[in-house]
Amino acid sequence: MRTWLTTHLLDLPTVGARIESLAGLSSVTGGPGAKLTWTRARAGVFRSEFATTGTPDQIDTCDLITLPYPTKMGLSRASSAIAPFLAITNRMLVIRWTDSGGAKRVMLFEPSDHSLGSNTPYFAALAKKVPGFLKSITVRAHGDVLSHLHRLGISPDEVDYLVFDHLHTQDLRRWLGTTRPQADLGGTVTAAFSRARVIVQRDELLAMADLHPIQRPWYQPATYADLDPSRFLAIDGSVLIAPGLALVATPGHVHGNQTLVVNTSTGIWASSENVIAAECLTPEHSRLPGVAAWARSWGQEAILNANTIEATADQYNSIVLEKTLVDVSQRDPK
Repeated sequence: MRTWLTTHLLDLPTVGARIESLAGLSSVTGGPGAKLTWTRARAGVFRSEFATTGTPDQIDTCDLITLPYPTKMGLSRASSAIAPFLAITNRMLVIRWTDSGGAKRVMLFEPSDHSLGSNTPYFAALAKKVPGFLKSITVRAHGDVLSHLHRLGISPDEVDYLVFDHLHTQDLRRWLGTTRPQADLGGTVTAAFSRARVIVQRDELLAMADLHPIQRPWYQPATYADLDPSRFLAIDGSVLIAPGLALVATPGHVHGNQTLVVNTSTGIWASSENVIAAECLTPEHSRLPGVAAWARSWGQEAILNANTIEATADQYNSIVLEKTLVDVSQRDPK
């Protein structure tokens, strides 16, 4: 991975238009509190701009898998629940739009290959401790990436972009193909997505080239060694991809975290793994044991997803950015 990145990373092409209203965080003078003030103000500016850019043609939500996740990580220190695990559902978003030249475009957000993702060191170690009968109860597959696309009438060859908020657990070999044989996959892998490119923050690729010990349980860097680097588009910070479609830099959960932001007929929505449930953005309304009391006691407006605590204050600030950008749900004002 280090050789792949050090050879190609700085020359990778990019995509999208830089969002100027969200640029400049690194130059803010002061500590995390000053950055929080800046973030809240600038998010409000971008929100007003973004709402006027238009909307994608269509967005579909596809459930992939429900699996257990440690309560102490997903709800940080806020929960007093006895249960050691939560059930979380991973979902893929399929976003379609028409570009300025009239071409139809397709982006997949969080198209995780969960069968290969299970080899992630943390989850592989956890699986060894969980009895088989318990796995059958706690893990539920809803559908894979390719079957969902087939149901939607989308050919894999029509997909332009693959995007993840960050690359924890991701093994992309079956999606992008490999340049050399893979012992565990039976040879050289042909790409399921023949022309799709992965949009990723350059900061995360840099981090993966030399992982810190607290990062290692969550990544599979060796699986990137035989990927074609031309299949990646590296971005630096927040960019507008299309009308009503943006990727916003939200560092903290990982240094190169990014949040999908979409403008729709029901308002502005955002998605990332900075939190594991919408109510973690509004903990004052939560009925999970201890969460509302924790937020009230410490004056905190968000509960972090805390599996990899790379930069806790930055992650909190990024969550506030997300909260400021989005609209209140029409179905549930909480």
